[in-house]
Formats: sequence, structure tokens, C-alpha cells
Amino acid sequence: MKPSLVKQKEYKFEDSNIALLGTDLNHKIRQSAASKETAWAEAGKQEGLWVWRIEKFEVHAWPKAQYGSFFEGDSYIVLKTVKEGSGKLAHDLHFWLGKFTTQDEAGTAAYKVVELDDVLGGLAHQHREVMGYESEQFLEYFGGHVKTMSGGIESGFNHVNPESYVPRLMHIRQTLKKRHVRLAQVELKREELNEGDVFVVDAGLKLYQFNGKKAGFMAKRKAGEICHALKEERHSRPVLIVVEQGEKSTDADQFWNFFGGVGPIKSAEEGRHWEKDHHEFSAAPKRLLQLSDETGKMEIKVVAEGGHNIKKSMLNSKHIMIFDSGTDVFVWVGVHSNTAERKSSLGYAQNYLSQYKRPPYIPIHRIYEGGINETFNSELEVN
Repeated sequence: MKPSLVKQKEYKFEDSNIALLGTDLNHKIRQSAASKETAWAEAGKQEGLWVWRIEKFEVHAWPKAQYGSFFEGDSYIVLKTVKEGSGKLAHDLHFWLGKFTTQDEAGTAAYKVVELDDVLGGLAHQHREVMGYESEQFLEYFGGHVKTMSGGIESGFNHVNPESYVPRLMHIRQTLKKRHVRLAQVELKREELNEGDVFVVDAGLKLYQFNGKKAGFMAKRKAGEICHALKEERHSRPVLIVVEQGEKSTDADQFWNFFGGVGPIKSAEEGRHWEKDHHEFSAAPKRLLQLSDETGKMEIKVVAEGGHNIKKSMLNSKHIMIFDSGTDVFVWVGVHSNTAERKSSLGYAQNYLSQYKRPPYIPIHRIYEGGINETFNSELEVN
């Protein structure tokens, strides 16, 4: 039976509920719930990676064999724990939102991330990740790529035998910075193909890897790794067939039969509308803002704009700083910031995206002064 997607309504990422995190009401809810949440029993007590999926308001451990694979109809929580040079454990908490997740699932994921932060001592860095626009840091956890699949907890998705497998198309593309790749299941249609990326038709016992003539080496290599992993899952029964764009062969004809025969496909430029989105929001000037209530009311003001004008020395330990690097928004919590500023920080970061007409899917990170975040340090110019 062909997997069907029940939750067709696309989620509005600007409604990801982070504005409520840190409020008094939220804190009381978390305190009550955290003591009863069995999913956190062993989380973060040693170095490692943990993934959970939100299933009808509940937190369920995601199978380790599926780490790095996410259903587009769901929301997930990911915890990465590392040991710093001092021997102290440091934590990064992410909630990942699928394109077709529900408001309830997204809200539950956001609240549960902060709840787990409470369990871990309240100093974990927090991150919001949006399907298709994941941060470089997040991708690193899973070997440089994540896989998104159609369906979700409410989709009734079932595994089927390779012999009766309904063919599916997977799209592999390199990220804007060319260091990682993204893998997504897309519709089995010619319109999805383009000359700049790699595509895999998974037909159960045959795997067709199609390399666009302008596809990058990393995308090709990753596609090969994915195909070999699928072969191993199916006890080496599938045959891997690599087809280069423009190739004339029986194998190529078999690949094109899934699309109604050989025909034109999009150019690399036409196929990379996602890259155009990235260019548009990363081309905006870098911006550093300060959130403060020192005047008696909560205010946010621009400190500096333009990467060459922003210095690390501008970070003010007495307040909250919001740094827009172009591809990520960082909420930097000064060690001497007050409680009111901390409670408001994520909400103001969300409002900032709207006020400055920034895309709602940009990754948002909350990090603490003194904590280690390589992306933040590399993006913020040092004197």
C-alpha cells in the first residue's frame, strides 16, 4: 500500500511557540511535568546523542538505527551532550519541526525542550530547527546529512517488502556552504529533477542513482553511501544502477521510464529555488541588537550592522544580545542579564524575524555567555 500523507496542512514556522518559553506559566507547567517524564531518565548523563519524537503530546525515544531520518509530518527533540576540557558536560537541545507537523506537536516539542533543559540544570543551549533549513551544527550530528521522509505518526506509514515496493524518489543536494548535503523524499515526477543535484529512484530491488550533469562530488558520494546502506538493510538483494545525465543505455532508459521517458529537466539554477531563498536571507546585512529593560521597559535596539562593523567586544554581559549572521539568529544570554530579559529573549528573537522581514525558517539558537558554540564564534568577528 502506498504511504499517504494525512497532515497536508503546511505548518507556519513563525507560530513555533518559542515566544511563550520562559514565562512564569510555562515554568510552572514544566516543573510539574518534568518530574513525571520518564523519557529524561538517562538523557544527558554522559556524552552522547539522543533523539525523541513527539507522538500525541508524548515523548517517545526514536530508534537509534533511524537517527538522522525524520518524517516531514512530525516534530522531534534532539540532545547532544559533550564533555568540555574542564570535564563538565555541556548540552545542546534542538527541536526539529517537519513541514507538515501540527501546531500541537510543534508546541509540545518546544515546551519539552525547555523542560529537559530544567532537568539538565538550565544551561543547555537551545535551538529551533526547521525542515530543509537545518543549521550546520545540527547536520554535523548525523554525519553531515539528514533524511526527510513523507508521512508521520498520523500517516499510517507502513514498511513493505522490496518485492511489492512502491517506487519513491529521493533528492540529494549540497547545502549552501557545500559542506553538507540534504536528503528528502519528493514526488516521483519529472518536475522534481534538475541538472544540479543527485536523485535516487528506490524501486525496492533496484536502486537508480541519477547524477545531474552539474551535481557536486559530495552529493554524488553521499547518494552512493545512502544506496549502499539501503542494500545492506535488504541483505544485499537490491542492484545499484548509476545513471549519468545524457547517458544512452538500457539502464538509463529504465530510469527514465519512471518519468514517462527521456525528456528535458530543470536547469541547475531553476532547480535550486531553495538556494535562492538562502542567498536572499544570507545576503541581508549582519545585525547585532541588544535587549534590555534598563529604561524601565523592555526595549530592543540595533547596536551595529554590517559584518565588518560588528565586534565581539560589543557583547554586553548585563543584557541579552541578538546576533543575525544572515543564516542563523543567535540569542546570546549575558551572564549578568536579569530574569525578565531572559524570559523575553526568545520571544523577541521571533518578533525580530517578523519586524525585519526575515524568513521565519531561519534557525534560532539561544546560547549562554561562556558556553562554547563554534558557529557563533566563527560568525562573529573578533577584534
